[in-house]
Amino acid sequence: MPLAIPIATYRLQLTADFDFDAAAAVAPYLKALGISHVYASPFTKARKGSTHGYDVVDHTKFNPELGGEEGFSRFSEALKRNDLGLILDFVPNHVGVHFADNPWWLDMLEWGPASPHAASFDIDWDQLPYRARGGVLLPILGASYGQALERGEIELRYDEGEGSFSAWYYEHRLPIAPERYGEVLRTIVREAVAEDSAAGRAMLALAARYRGLRHPNRAEAPAFKAELRAIAGGSDIIARGLDAYRAGEDRPSQTLALHHLLERQHYKLGHWRLASSDINYRRFFDINTLAGLRVEDAATFEASHSLVKRLIAEDRLQGLRLDHIDGLRDPAQYFHRLRRLIRSAQGAKARPFYMVIEKILGEDEKLPAFSGVHGTTGYEWMNAISQVLVDGAGLDPLGEVWRQISSQSPALAPVLREAKRRVLETLLTSEFTVLARLLARIANGHYSTRDFSADSLRQALELYVLHFPVYRTYLTSSTPSTHDRALIDQTIARARADWFAADDGIFDFLRDALTMDLLKPGRPPHSAPRVRRFALKVQQFTGPMMAKSLEDTTFYRYHRLLALSEVGGDPAANALPADRFHAMMKARARDWPHGMTSTATHDTKRGEDARTRIMALAEIPGEWTSAVARWKVLNAPHLVLDGELRAPSATFEYMLYQALLGAWEPDDKDFVARIQAYALKAAREGKQETSWLNPHESYEAGVKIFIARILDRATSPEFIDSLQTLAQRTALLGALNSLSQITLKATMPGVPDFYQGTELWDFSLVDPDNRRPVDFAGRAAALAALETLDWDALAQDWRDGRLKFAWTRHLLRLRNEMSDVFTSGVYEPLAVSGPHRDHVIAFARRHGRDAAIVAVARFLAPFTQGGRAWPRPEAFEGTIELPGYVMSDGKDRIELSALFEHLPVAVLKAKARATAKRPAKRSRALDRA
Repeated sequence: MPLAIPIATYRLQLTADFDFDAAAAVAPYLKALGISHVYASPFTKARKGSTHGYDVVDHTKFNPELGGEEGFSRFSEALKRNDLGLILDFVPNHVGVHFADNPWWLDMLEWGPASPHAASFDIDWDQLPYRARGGVLLPILGASYGQALERGEIELRYDEGEGSFSAWYYEHRLPIAPERYGEVLRTIVREAVAEDSAAGRAMLALAARYRGLRHPNRAEAPAFKAELRAIAGGSDIIARGLDAYRAGEDRPSQTLALHHLLERQHYKLGHWRLASSDINYRRFFDINTLAGLRVEDAATFEASHSLVKRLIAEDRLQGLRLDHIDGLRDPAQYFHRLRRLIRSAQGAKARPFYMVIEKILGEDEKLPAFSGVHGTTGYEWMNAISQVLVDGAGLDPLGEVWRQISSQSPALAPVLREAKRRVLETLLTSEFTVLARLLARIANGHYSTRDFSADSLRQALELYVLHFPVYRTYLTSSTPSTHDRALIDQTIARARADWFAADDGIFDFLRDALTMDLLKPGRPPHSAPRVRRFALKVQQFTGPMMAKSLEDTTFYRYHRLLALSEVGGDPAANALPADRFHAMMKARARDWPHGMTSTATHDTKRGEDARTRIMALAEIPGEWTSAVARWKVLNAPHLVLDGELRAPSATFEYMLYQALLGAWEPDDKDFVARIQAYALKAAREGKQETSWLNPHESYEAGVKIFIARILDRATSPEFIDSLQTLAQRTALLGALNSLSQITLKATMPGVPDFYQGTELWDFSLVDPDNRRPVDFAGRAAALAALETLDWDALAQDWRDGRLKFAWTRHLLRLRNEMSDVFTSGVYEPLAVSGPHRDHVIAFARRHGRDAAIVAVARFLAPFTQGGRAWPRPEAFEGTIELPGYVMSDGKDRIELSALFEHLPVAVLKAKARATAKRPAKRSRALDRA
């Protein structure tokens, strides 16, 4: 039976090309590697062709493209045979919409607010302007509505199997409200000249039977459709009569008829660009095809979690990773409900259930203690590892290079604020408009605040959002926590300082709306539902706002050192001192010992070993600066210039050189195409010279041409030789950094997670590059060949990746042999003395008398001739003191030269002396299990 707390997890990306059966086939390999739990990407029913599974269209079913229920059963049996647990990446926040595959969304379109599924979607029904009835905007058209209509691209069809009518725009189904079936049938019969036929009379009689604006209603519609379906010859009449609605450029009356019918639906069709300004349903970030799910609605929660509940009850699911919890209206409520569901599913066989959340924490931000949650998926720890391994002495020179190239201060705040403005003005304008209008309605609800104009309130709210420093607060319907109140107060103060108009109390009003203090007794009465809705919806907005502004914009504009531009990170961060790292690890061992530790995920901006290569630039900043200066001269003839156009821009060119060093694989036949694809995405995400909303084709083509030219040996031999020379050095330093990185990941407090394929070198770029197929058969064969280890030989051939593979397997074996030490053990920093003490991080993990001594080297350029040669053990001068511990040879200290005899990383078994201090109290985190 799998352990409740994983020893190590392994992320598998399930797709139609790597389905349940393919995943089942790799189970023996993962067990042999030392993995305890498979961590699977979403496998509930997703949109056909999905490469990631996050566009779920039915939470209650398995994805048929992965093999459906039967395929999952085979997968589950394979996991059980190999004693592997299963963790599901579950998506509670949103679902895939539009097209014709989400039954809840289609029902909502058909019935509007009367649909039982309308409560599942966060729709502002009265938001649409210039419309007599409420509705939801569907920004699905590739042209303006008028053009799409007149071209005949929108077509009314009849489904004789259902007895239903739908408008179709290519693959998008748009159900017609049954209350309009009567007028549709009358028009069809008239157009088909079928009034005197038996089928025509039957249809007219059916239409006449249901009178009134809301008939047939939901109760009556099934009988109506069944009777229509049963009319003999009815389908032929309908096929002919639909010509009355067949729009076209030379068919004005039919075009108008279809337009009038569509205007009477519970939706409004629009150009896709309208989404940024007019959309009135909550989305996942700015993705129109992913609609927010209201899991705060009890019925929606129960229905969307029914399959998860069944799998837990059947003991076929041992853990959950909850996606984007910051999108939820009330995460605390959600996790209380989820924990009750888990306990109910387990029944009398209740046992610990592993649960982690996708949550990005700001600097010094503390993770809220949600019920049953063991921690995050580990972005903050990935960045802590990077920051403790990066050479801080090189960051200032790199900052100066960036200042000169970008002609701006290395400070991040101005770049982030400008990115936020761009996102607010383009991608998320519609969501912000909903909030601004709601705030204005609240103000207008009492005479004491009605003079706050809608425009002033919008500007004040904009300043608040621009200055908000983290992803969100966690207010519930009750009083905000002390932390959240302080955060709101501080942000209001910063926003007020940027306000140049008369204040007149507008920021006090905004603060009280955000904290819901407007509802306190003795205050002027305001609408309680509106105030609560505003305060809670702001929380759901600031998360996407920060994500799109920081991760998806600023990270592609600020290029001091790309290794620090990582999910959950700070591109302008300083290096993390060793003592600060130790303090963080001690706190984690106490508070969150079982959260994940990741170094690569499906969301990271580059592969974990590409990141460690780029990190090495901080160790050789002088050589890097000289190389870039030379490369700019060599590649100047390859720039694409046209008037004021320069492709790529100077800052983008600098970014490309770092990306090339990180991903450098000259033998990869697809390398140039991969870099070009990455560059296109990076340029559009940066939203400067081009963007997803408004692509600059000439600039994008210029960047593509530039990359092709500089990576063609026929046109750029000197550049490629120079790049190759520096790449060899950063590759060695990066490989050594990687060994330190995975050692820390596997031994520090937390559960190490291994993204698929990263047991070998991982030089991937951002998705979709990091979702390329993994050769598991080759890895299984390589693993079998590594039973007899020769570390010196592996180090000599470090480029082939077997060294990382063998060291990963070694670390996982130690975790399995010493599971209590690494799962529940305390963390104790160890002092390093001697000339090279700053080049080593050392600590002990201990449980009872069992202990592991861990040491990793860092800043290795001085030991490798600047990345030219593998480090010699005798080059390390220093000693690790082991107070309270004894090694197998009886020593209580160890020389670095002996410790790093084979590799500049080490994990040794030890024993705590009988007098060693025991932990004073039980870890709070143990109670979460």
